[in-house]
Amino acid sequence: MKKNLIVGQSGGPTAVINCSLYGVVSEGERQENVDKVYGMVNGIEGFLKGNYLDFAAMDSKEKLLYTPGAFLGSCRYKLPEDFADPVYPEIFKKLEEMNIGYFCYIGGNDSMDTVSKLSRYASSVKSDIRFIGVPKTVDNDLVMTDHTPGFGSAARYVAQTVREITRDASVYDKEAVTIVEIMGRHAGWLTAAGMLARQQGDRNPYLIYLPEVAFDVERFIRQIQEAMKECKALVVCVSEGIRDQDGTFICEYDSEAAVDNFGHKMLTGCGKYLERLVQNRLGVKVRSVELNVSQRCSAALMSKADQKEAVEAGMFGVKAAVSGETGKMAAFSRKGSAPYEMECTLQDVNLICNQEKTVPKEWIIRDGSDVSQDFMEYALPLIQGRIDLPEDEFGLADFVRR
Repeated sequence: MKKNLIVGQSGGPTAVINCSLYGVVSEGERQENVDKVYGMVNGIEGFLKGNYLDFAAMDSKEKLLYTPGAFLGSCRYKLPEDFADPVYPEIFKKLEEMNIGYFCYIGGNDSMDTVSKLSRYASSVKSDIRFIGVPKTVDNDLVMTDHTPGFGSAARYVAQTVREITRDASVYDKEAVTIVEIMGRHAGWLTAAGMLARQQGDRNPYLIYLPEVAFDVERFIRQIQEAMKECKALVVCVSEGIRDQDGTFICEYDSEAAVDNFGHKMLTGCGKYLERLVQNRLGVKVRSVELNVSQRCSAALMSKADQKEAVEAGMFGVKAAVSGETGKMAAFSRKGSAPYEMECTLQDVNLICNQEKTVPKEWIIRDGSDVSQDFMEYALPLIQGRIDLPEDEFGLADFVRR
C-alpha cells in the first residue's frame, strides 16, 4: 500500500533550504511508493497544531530553487528527552491518521536531534514510519559530513561582501579600522570565509578571529597595531562567538546575552564592543559592520554549487526513506577537491545530533588571527557559480510565497 511523505523545515533558514525542500518534494512525487507529499507548516511545532499543506495544490514549485528563507516556515521546538511524555503518542497518532510512511526533516543540529528522538521512539513502539534528516546550516558545524547545504552560499556572500567592504574602506588616505562581525557561535567556518575576499597582492582582511581559539583583548590590540604598519585601511573579520580563555563571550563584556529555547546564547554585539575598544585604545577612525541575517538570506549571491547539492541532499533523503532507511541523515563525502567531486552518503543521525564540527586547529594560524590555505582549498569549490534570478514586474527577484 502506498504511504504519504511529510517534510518540515526547522531552525534558522539558509539561501538554499528551499532547494532541499524542492529535492524532497520532487523526488517524493516521482516515487511509486509515495501517494501524497505534505509539508509541515512551522516544523514539528506547527504540525502538532495541525498546520500542514498538500504540495499537490502548489504551482510553480521550481521557484523554490531560488527562494531564500523557509517556505514552510520554521520553529525552534525541542522534543522532550522522556519518551513517556504525551507529545510522542500525539505526534504518532497524527502521522498515522495521515497515513505517513516517510518523514523528512530539513535542518541543523537541533533538527537532527528531533529526527533522532522520533526514529528511536518509532522503534520503541514498533512503528514502520521512516525518519530521515536532510542537513542545512550556514554554520557548517554538522559532524560526519564534509559540509552542509547553506554554507557555500553564505560563504560566497561573506567573501563578496567583505571584498566590497575592503574596497570601500580604502577610499581615504587615513588610518581606519573596519570590523566585520560574522555568524558563528562555536564554529568559525563562516568567518573563515572572509579570507576568500582577498585578491592577489592584497591581504585584506588582515585579521580573522574564530571562536575555536581563545580571544585575548590585549593580543588583539597589539595585532591591530602591527597590521596597521602595513595597511592603513585595515579590515578585520570576527565571529560573533569569539570568547576568552575562561569561555566568556566577548559580547558579554558589555551585557548578558539572552538565550533561545534550546539554551543557546543569542549572540550579537562583539563587533560593537571591539569598535569602542579600538577607538578608546588607539584613537583611530573605526567602525563595525554586523552582517547579521543577510548572510543566510541572500539569493542574489546564492552559490550554484550549493543549490545543486541542496537539491541532491533532499532527493537522496527521500530515496533512503523509501528504501527502508530510518534514523539517518543525508551527508556529503568529498572524493576530491581538484577537480571537486562529492557523493551523498547516509550517516547515523544519533551520532550527529548534539555534536559540533569546528574548524581544524591546524588551519588557524598567525597566533589565532588568520586561517591557512587549507581552508581556501576546502571552501572554494563550494562557492562557485552564479544564479540568474527571474524578476517580477518591478525588476526584483520573483520569490515564491506560501
